[in-house]
Amino acid sequence: MAQERLDKILASQGLGSRKEVGQWIRRGLVQVNGEIVRRPEQKADPETDAVYLEGKPVTVQKYLYLMMNKPAGVLSAARDPRTPTVVDLLPEPLRRRGLFPAGRLDKDTTGLLLLTDDGDWVHRVISPKSHVYKLYEAVLDAPVEETDVEAFARGIPLKGFTCLPARLHLPQEGNTARVEVCEGKFHQVKRMFAARGKTVLQLRRLRVGGLWLDPSLKPGEIRELTEKERELIFL
Repeated sequence: MAQERLDKILASQGLGSRKEVGQWIRRGLVQVNGEIVRRPEQKADPETDAVYLEGKPVTVQKYLYLMMNKPAGVLSAARDPRTPTVVDLLPEPLRRRGLFPAGRLDKDTTGLLLLTDDGDWVHRVISPKSHVYKLYEAVLDAPVEETDVEAFARGIPLKGFTCLPARLHLPQEGNTARVEVCEGKFHQVKRMFAARGKTVLQLRRLRVGGLWLDPSLKPGEIRELTEKERELIFL
């Protein structure tokens, strides 16, 4: 990691705003390699320099990886001037500049949403070439039939493109079905079912790759991913 401004390094870890961090530095609360620093613009390398705040070491995470149980009614976006976004739901300890959703869920779709500030990782997660399937549970207005399963497996033709083959599972009972897709076009799952004459009443994402939504997370709650969980996505 290259050298960066000290106030930027500390603010990127969610310790405080850039303004707050600057005030701490000027008050002599920050040390670099054992020496008190009073200039927010001073450069430091978090990989080689020992940074302390009020005598406690600051461990710098280059990237942050989060799992959210997305509730309905919020946008899968970093910011929006009119509507609450998933980033607005982040608790203060997890807030840092540059976080954004790894793929999108519709405003009324709920369930597993990943957020990070690692753009290369997001590309791996959402690119169809990675073959990372996303599992959705859909409540429909009509039951799924075997012909629907076959049509999904062939690839549903929509306006302007044909979907990649998807895995539609016949429900055990009722009108709730599960479907796996490895791409994420606009309203894709809803449009695929609509092409088969069915309306999606509720939609929830349960799994991304091999990573399942943590059942202990209530709607709107969020936590960091472990390294093992990040690996599960690509298994």
